[in-house]
Amino acid sequence: MEETNKTAKVQFFFRPFSADPKVQALIFVAFLAMYLTSLGGNALIALIVQINYSLHTPMYFFLANLAALEILYTSCIAPLALANLLSMGRTPISITGCGTQMFFFVFLGGADCVLLAVMAYDRLMAIRYPLGYTLLMSWPLCVELMVGSLILGFLLSLPLTVLIFRLPFCNNSEIYHFFCDMPAVMRLACADTHVHQTALYAISFTVLSIPLSMIFVSYVFIVVTVLRIRSTEGRRRACSTCSAHLSVVLLQCGCTSFIYLSPRSSYSPETGRVVSVVYTFITPILNPLIYSMRNKELKNALRRALRRL
Repeated sequence: MEETNKTAKVQFFFRPFSADPKVQALIFVAFLAMYLTSLGGNALIALIVQINYSLHTPMYFFLANLAALEILYTSCIAPLALANLLSMGRTPISITGCGTQMFFFVFLGGADCVLLAVMAYDRLMAIRYPLGYTLLMSWPLCVELMVGSLILGFLLSLPLTVLIFRLPFCNNSEIYHFFCDMPAVMRLACADTHVHQTALYAISFTVLSIPLSMIFVSYVFIVVTVLRIRSTEGRRRACSTCSAHLSVVLLQCGCTSFIYLSPRSSYSPETGRVVSVVYTFITPILNPLIYSMRNKELKNALRRALRRL
């Protein structure tokens, strides 16, 4: 009971990127620019899909939901990170606040990974069965797949967050990160964390390997189908939509795997913090850019919207 009371009173602080206020100010401007660009780009994609009837197809439904997830995902991290950059790491976060941030970060990140696998399956159905695509990917099924992604993200996040925050944290501690990431927080526990580390590794491996396996299998069938397409235009269209999705998958899952599947002995807090910038700030910017550049229909819809403005 005494340990629980001590832990409840603990506050965390985030280590600054630099002891120089000018460097911190530059990083603040960079983070703010990336955050606003991410919000604007993803909101624009979601809005374009919503107002263009021609984009009311399963592929764009999933793309709009991916954009919405990216907005929420970045927004659960960026405001506190920006506040800490300005205060030189003197903005505290309670253990409850840290747990809440971790829950939403893992929840939205997990749903994001599952949704990327769903999008690969959707591309497979569109390319392999073009005539029966609308029947196979009906709107009720699309909604069920989207809700299923959120449920799986929730079921992943809740036990992991509870597992980590049942650990005792004895004193006010400095997190070597810019948000409450799981490996960084676990390093501050004043108890043995081998069981928790093993559980985190096992769950992370499962969560990353299952969607990646589904994506890999989907793309094997996609490649086989594309090779059978005789027209050059048909192959080009199939490759353009798939290459955009594959670029996002490699960037997102590659960085996440580096953080959560690296052996504890080789984990570097500094490297982990830098890599985390990629999947929390940079990837959400690249998603709308990659899809808009690679997708002709979305590009045309954006041009039409800009002409109206």
